[in-house]
Amino acid sequence: MKRSLLLAAFANTPWAMDQQHLATFAGVLRRWSAGAAATPEVMADVQAAQAARAARAKSSSAAGGNIAVLPLYGVMSQRASMADDISGSGGTSTQAFTSALNAALADDSVAGIIIDIDSPGGSVFGTAELASAIFSARSTKPIYGYVNSLCASAAYWTGSQCAQLFMTPGGQAGSIGVYMQHVDESAALEMEGYKCSFVSAGKYKVEGNSLGPLDAEGQAFLQSQVDAYYASFTQAVAKGRGAAIASVRDGMGQGRCLLASDALAAGMVDGVCSFDDVVGKMKKAIKSGAGAKAESLTEFSAAEPAESLELEAAALLAQQPVNDFARRAAARRRQLEMASI
Repeated sequence: MKRSLLLAAFANTPWAMDQQHLATFAGVLRRWSAGAAATPEVMADVQAAQAARAARAKSSSAAGGNIAVLPLYGVMSQRASMADDISGSGGTSTQAFTSALNAALADDSVAGIIIDIDSPGGSVFGTAELASAIFSARSTKPIYGYVNSLCASAAYWTGSQCAQLFMTPGGQAGSIGVYMQHVDESAALEMEGYKCSFVSAGKYKVEGNSLGPLDAEGQAFLQSQVDAYYASFTQAVAKGRGAAIASVRDGMGQGRCLLASDALAAGMVDGVCSFDDVVGKMKKAIKSGAGAKAESLTEFSAAEPAESLELEAAALLAQQPVNDFARRAAARRRQLEMASI
């Protein structure tokens, strides 16, 4: 029963996840649901990967005495139970990550935060809330992100909210998009001798079920959900990166992951460098009292109605002391309001 529920949850979840990784995830889930055990070789690879990530997280945490490094690794889900049930504790719970973020923000011994990212993305559930928490935290302490080596879909939704986002030379970032799957299992069930019927109440209660093809009305409804999540995704990236929504949708890969040089050219990251370089940048930011990204005004394609906001933000920035991080961040937020006008 538990395995059937996992299959149902997978089929009905909108995903913000790199498509190739999601296809692999789906294949593992279906084999696991069918009772097929993983080979010893596969399990050895999984355990080695988990051990390597644990060692990396431990190593990264020693970046600096007053710098907290928060790992965002593996498949993202709100509570991580679905991913962990299938592949072990190698994913990230957005709820647990938010708790770790809040703890670092409340810790007076932590002066800056680096989010170490290596994730193909995951479920949309909980992602918008985590992204919003990271963006809001920028006004409290400097928060940098580091792509090492994959920052796809929900992970980029999250990482784009950092004050600055850097990337390893061999990394990839992007996969800005959302999708769902519908699987018609009726033929497979019939071959196994099953014939299922629903007894339901509510016009759309069993809409989109896997016991038959998806009709046009059901597809239209699912498309509307995907479109709504995509709108939230692109709006968040535009806000976090200080870009126009049109440039996010049309100029940041259109659903593809981009290599480091292309991501930098598209304005998706602020630099390509090593993790040690990011630590060095953070230390300088902490020492100077800065930490947010360079406070230069961004030109937006929809900036005409926001002219007064632009002037006001520029004036605020000019008036604030360099080491007054909270006030400069507030001025930066005023600039970012122009992206949504």
